[in-house]
Amino acid sequence: MKIGYSFWGFLGSGITDTPDGGRSHRRPFIDALLDRGHDIVFLQADRDRLEAGDDLGSKYIFDGGFPDIGALFLEWRWAIPGRNTTACGTEGHTCDLHRQAQLINHYTVRHQTPTVIWDKDRTLRAESVWRRTAHAVVCEAALAPTPGARSLLFPVAEDLLDHSDPAALAARPRDLVLGYVGNQYDRDEPFDRFFAPAAARFEHVVAGKWTKTDRWPHVHFLGRVPFEAATAVYSRSLATVLMLPERYAAAGQMTQRIFEAVLAGCLPLAPADILYVERFVPAELIVRSGSEVTERLSHLRSIAGTQQHADLITACVDRLRLFGLSRQVDTLESVLHQLVQPAATERGAA
Repeated sequence: MKIGYSFWGFLGSGITDTPDGGRSHRRPFIDALLDRGHDIVFLQADRDRLEAGDDLGSKYIFDGGFPDIGALFLEWRWAIPGRNTTACGTEGHTCDLHRQAQLINHYTVRHQTPTVIWDKDRTLRAESVWRRTAHAVVCEAALAPTPGARSLLFPVAEDLLDHSDPAALAARPRDLVLGYVGNQYDRDEPFDRFFAPAAARFEHVVAGKWTKTDRWPHVHFLGRVPFEAATAVYSRSLATVLMLPERYAAAGQMTQRIFEAVLAGCLPLAPADILYVERFVPAELIVRSGSEVTERLSHLRSIAGTQQHADLITACVDRLRLFGLSRQVDTLESVLHQLVQPAATERGAA
């Protein structure tokens, strides 16, 4: 199938000053679709080339028009005042939302093209018309998606899981007890409850865009770091805390931070109020308060480098199979089949 794919971000490392978390999983996901015989044409701007100066070669095709496609796949964009809601050409304007509207009007509305909306940030309203459109399906990266939506998790390549070496990861020297990579967006409450108390006790760093930090003068904020530096932070850190916005936690939506951390041997402590938390981490890493985070970190520091430490990493790696790349591609192909078959039947009847 020829799939028109709309995303606002990067396939490569991109630039530092951007919140694009999709870089951790987008390219493997697309490569897997290509390997299964699908044709992909990207319908937003080639930001790798235009902003990062990266030429990724002829494998990836971008088209600013309206090419003939069999299905439209949207990484859903939403209104961000002062950024993509301003007039084209205005300083600081990004045209992702305008382009998405053009694509929907042309393909989904006018030509009834089968459309998949991946609402990765949980910003699509529950009453959205696209949830009630026969030739459209909404996917969410959650274990308990909105009624009517399909679960399509952020993927991690099985090869990375198969080749991980928990013993070597446990043996690696780590100068930080606690590390975190990610932006502040809607995370103040779990940061207050779980991270900040432990940061007062242990060596730590926080990398990412955190603009309102006066309430935590004891926390060492690094600011934004290049995408590839995330692995370096996790490789130095014994543990991290999986801090999710409430709208993610309530739906069992885990971000890509879990496999970025685990594959670097950084153990993820997970707040107990995350839905289905036991599917993400072993019981030993579930925490209910800041004091429990402190206790667990003291314990982890005492077993660092031991077989018990390696066993915990192994248990975390095993749970990452929930996010397996082939499993997520199977899901998308199932959704596409669900959408395309009725359309083909209607064309045949006509």
